[in-house]
Amino acid sequence: MAEAFEFKGKDGQTLRGRLERPQGAPRAVALFAHCFTCGKDIFAARRISRRLAAQGIAVLRFDFTGLGHSDGEFANSGFSGNVEDLQAAAEALGAQGLAPGLLVGHSLGGAAVIAAAGALPSVKAVAVIGAPADPAHVTHHFSHAAEEIEAEGTADVSLAGRDFTISRKFLRDLHDTTLTDHLRHLHRALLILHAPLDAVVGIDNASSLFIAARHPKSFVTLDGADHLLSRAQDADYAADTIAVWAARYLELAEPEPAPKAPEGITRVAEADPQGFLQDVHMGRHHLKADEPQSFGGTDLGPSPYQYLAAGLGACTAMTIRMYARRKGWDLGHVSVDVLHEKQHASDCETCEKGEKIDVFERIITLTGALDAAQRDKLLAIADKCPVHRTLEAESVIRTRLASDPG
Repeated sequence: MAEAFEFKGKDGQTLRGRLERPQGAPRAVALFAHCFTCGKDIFAARRISRRLAAQGIAVLRFDFTGLGHSDGEFANSGFSGNVEDLQAAAEALGAQGLAPGLLVGHSLGGAAVIAAAGALPSVKAVAVIGAPADPAHVTHHFSHAAEEIEAEGTADVSLAGRDFTISRKFLRDLHDTTLTDHLRHLHRALLILHAPLDAVVGIDNASSLFIAARHPKSFVTLDGADHLLSRAQDADYAADTIAVWAARYLELAEPEPAPKAPEGITRVAEADPQGFLQDVHMGRHHLKADEPQSFGGTDLGPSPYQYLAAGLGACTAMTIRMYARRKGWDLGHVSVDVLHEKQHASDCETCEKGEKIDVFERIITLTGALDAAQRDKLLAIADKCPVHRTLEAESVIRTRLASDPG
């Protein structure tokens, strides 16, 4: 769920962004900085922000000064202007009770979040994707115009099919900035994600950042990805990795439990409208559900029926272990294989002719010094598993829209 988000920059210019909100109260808040001249709506920024939001992290992505829908002059902003924009964005979020705990930066945006983090007390973790070790790295995009910029003060250059005015101030700002001191005094957890074959910002930049930074620091390779993370699976992998890593450093709020529900609420949110991928939240736990590629899915998680079988298998093993522990029996290990299929209901008296029913078959393996009587008893106890009883009993499922009264 995205909403417009506007705030004022250092010089009073209006900066515009999109705040990606999760369903329910956010578990944490992140601020996303886009790549050089890209804008908030580039594919990687949208995809990563939405994936993080699906995992309970609200994300603000916005256009830097003079880019996209934001006001101001790009030529007069410079790298230090990007850092100031990030600080203004964090302040605006904090004013709404959404102080960011996580900064995510892509390419030059990665360098910007490293430089900005020290001035943001709420930030606990910083993740950078394809970031240069030296902000001046981006000047190679317009090196052919460097002499004109120095001589004339400005020059118009074409970047990614768009025209930009680059000023002498902008150029010198990039050259005057070093990340070494920022990294040495970061005092935040740092995650560096980089593609080994990145043709825009070489992998050596990741090495330089990692060596300069102090612990806690982590590196994850985005094998097979390009600089812009233009493939959905690469952007999703980056987002999922950031979410799992950041959870160690952020104080993630627990989702509000459903009233009168002892195990809280299980929330399933669509992750990919083009396929079947789902984000599944169970309290502090995050899982994925999907369908095989043969059924039109992307096979990034178990199918709904596999989750159902897993629930039966887990409950069975727990029930057996609980009984053996209470009896003091020498049960070394228990495992449960669960098979599921639909069969013609030839032996079902209440079924209609030709109807198929769901059949779950459990194959239970018990190890330990158990005699035959104990094994038989544990096999019988398997049928006492609460999930087993739920599946065999008649259940009631009530469904309503979230906007319905009550």
